[in-house]
Amino acid sequence: MKDLISVIIPFYKKRKYFFKTINSLKKQSYKNYEAIVVYDDEDKSDLKFVKDKLKIIKKSKVIVNNKNLGAGLSRNNGIKKANGTFIAFLDADDVWNKDKLKLQLKFIKKHKIEFSFSSYQIINTKEKIIKKIIARRNINYKNLLYSCDIGLSSVMISKRLLKKDKFSNLKTKEDYLLWLKLSKKGIRMMGINSVLYSWRKTENSLSSSVIQKLRDAFTLYNKYLKLNFLNSIFFTIMLSINFILKRFI
Repeated sequence: MKDLISVIIPFYKKRKYFFKTINSLKKQSYKNYEAIVVYDDEDKSDLKFVKDKLKIIKKSKVIVNNKNLGAGLSRNNGIKKANGTFIAFLDADDVWNKDKLKLQLKFIKKHKIEFSFSSYQIINTKEKIIKKIIARRNINYKNLLYSCDIGLSSVMISKRLLKKDKFSNLKTKEDYLLWLKLSKKGIRMMGINSVLYSWRKTENSLSSSVIQKLRDAFTLYNKYLKLNFLNSIFFTIMLSINFILKRFI
């Protein structure tokens, strides 16, 4: 029997691109998956829209948060309800290549690993490709400390690894912190040198807020990883420099 993959999709004011995201899931060549959308908006005006668009997916469910929790904690809620052997994350404005799940599961089985990610491309609101980010073959804790080179919507991970380690409540960098925690434990992380999804850059997204990113990066190093003040400043600067090099140069 083929492995069931649970696809976790947090939703917060992403109506404009949501159907494109869901349609890219519908078109997957690997069909044994379930979609779990976590509705994270106290304003319920888009809830019917989300449920209607999700009807094109055979196995799907919507979880409605009682209050706005943020992307990280919403994914944790989705993981609790997941039935799959593997978890794949998909943001509500990103788009997957049609063979994403098939190629990634095959890669995981071939290399006998529990965590994989892929190359991806950055697109703007008009679908224009801005840049391609090529995945490293192998990433470890030391690499990650300097640069977050794992695109969230490219990740496929064994559900087993998420029983103890969860996403934090950081507004940004919540995924980066989880990858650091897992890599610190020696979890083998391997990248696929193929572009398997498109990350959409939008002007008003939290991930585009420079101040928020800097604040969360420092908190990540200082509070969660327990680095001293100077080391936290150093790694925040290095992370920022590598982000600029990766995205803009």
